[in-house]
Amino acid sequence: MSPRIVYCHCAYADILPAEVKREVLRRLSAAGVAFEAVPDLCEMSARKDPALQRIADAGPVRIAACFPRAVQWLFHAAGSPLPEEGVEVLNQREQSAEAIVERLLSHEAPAALPAGAELEAAPKPISGENGAAAAQEAQK
Repeated sequence: MSPRIVYCHCAYADILPAEVKREVLRRLSAAGVAFEAVPDLCEMSARKDPALQRIADAGPVRIAACFPRAVQWLFHAAGSPLPEEGVEVLNQREQSAEAIVERLLSHEAPAALPAGAELEAAPKPISGENGAAAAQEAQK
């Protein structure tokens, strides 16, 4: 069974190269394979969209988005952590469209999330009028 494919368009932040996003989407559409296109995983995480839990629970998946650790945190923050196995995140910020589509269309099992991508406790936000002073104080 081929892994499911999820494509993130990163619609609400201009962090992915537009030409990579366009080419990945074009090639996926031309390949005639089933895939789920989501507008923005960050926004979905902020809303705790139930679709994230469905994606996390539905078995092997390849996700074209951004940094693997960021995607892992987005699912975790939404209360829908990704499983440790059967998930591969392809980085549209750093990989070529050709390399991404080649992996998305592969029938091989998804590669695991990168070693060292374990989630640690989230850092506490620095608040107050003088965040720099608070940050210096926290380092003492």
